[in-house]
Amino acid sequence: MIDAAEIDRLRAEFLRDLSRLDSEPELRLVRDRYLGRKGGAIASLMKALAAAPAGERPALGQLANQLKHEIEEQLTARRVALEATRPPAGAVDISLPGRPVGLGRRHPLTVLRDAIESIFARMGYQVLEGPEIEDDYHNFEALNMPADHPARDMQDTLYLGEPVPGQPARDRAGRPGPVRPATLLRTHTSPMQIRYMESHEPPVRIIVPGRVYRRDNLDLTHTPMFNQVEGLVVGEQITMADLKGTLTTFLRELFDERTRVLFRPSFFPYTEPSAEVCIGCVFCGGPGCPVCKRTGWLEILGSGMVHPAVFEAVGYDPERYSGFAFGVGIERVAMLKYGVDDIRLFYENDLRFLEQFPY
Repeated sequence: MIDAAEIDRLRAEFLRDLSRLDSEPELRLVRDRYLGRKGGAIASLMKALAAAPAGERPALGQLANQLKHEIEEQLTARRVALEATRPPAGAVDISLPGRPVGLGRRHPLTVLRDAIESIFARMGYQVLEGPEIEDDYHNFEALNMPADHPARDMQDTLYLGEPVPGQPARDRAGRPGPVRPATLLRTHTSPMQIRYMESHEPPVRIIVPGRVYRRDNLDLTHTPMFNQVEGLVVGEQITMADLKGTLTTFLRELFDERTRVLFRPSFFPYTEPSAEVCIGCVFCGGPGCPVCKRTGWLEILGSGMVHPAVFEAVGYDPERYSGFAFGVGIERVAMLKYGVDDIRLFYENDLRFLEQFPY
């Protein structure tokens, strides 16, 4: 039953809550608790007055209204006081602990490309870059892949237009080449090897890193744009032994000095003989696992001795000069080196993934 003592008790409870609040969110909670239209303490008090004796209702109603006005005035006064102490917009609270500053870092593929370039630079290789938009001659024809060569089907080329009639291109030896074709997005960086040999005499020792493009569907191991590093060495008395020594040294420095390296016969139109280069499986260490198809080996790059037809296309004497070439995909190396099973992760810009790598 409502009486004067109950109203005094409610006043004391409010003053206690008021003394404890020190923020505007807390102020709103106290206001709702006492002045809320539904369930507020004053609203409940007014509703309970209906059960009081008729002779006491006027006096109790006056006390209840007085308490309501006191609560409103004190809440208003406290709101004004809180606003007066509120820091200006944009102010910095120097008492808060500092926030770490986010630092940019190089992409793991960039880090790996730099590491590969550094290894070959120490071997005396020149690092070159070439155009990403190429013509059919430099991308295919000069690399011993004529128009009807089945290797072109493997490339799934992205062409940018139709062949353009005009004066046939000529190779370094002055022989007519094909009619100038439509441009295309290069399918490998080997065209730059042709361009370099067209304007430089042996000896040649270069690598060409860069983006290449193929008509691939995006999945766990394929992407229509990826990165390659291709190398070329030309000189007198260059042999397969030079190729094997160079690539074995490269792979053991890139991975680990205990890395096992295997060369097995393969086919590429611009090298003869050709070899796939494999390393011991980095996942199982050799016994065999689903990743290496129970063989203990993982293919990592292609290589071979430069085909005489390539030398003839650039005007080199294949009787005097020999050389070797190789190509490696940077994403392929990164997936093996870091144990990544989805190539798409390198291009999704998820910082939780990218920040795991050394830079």
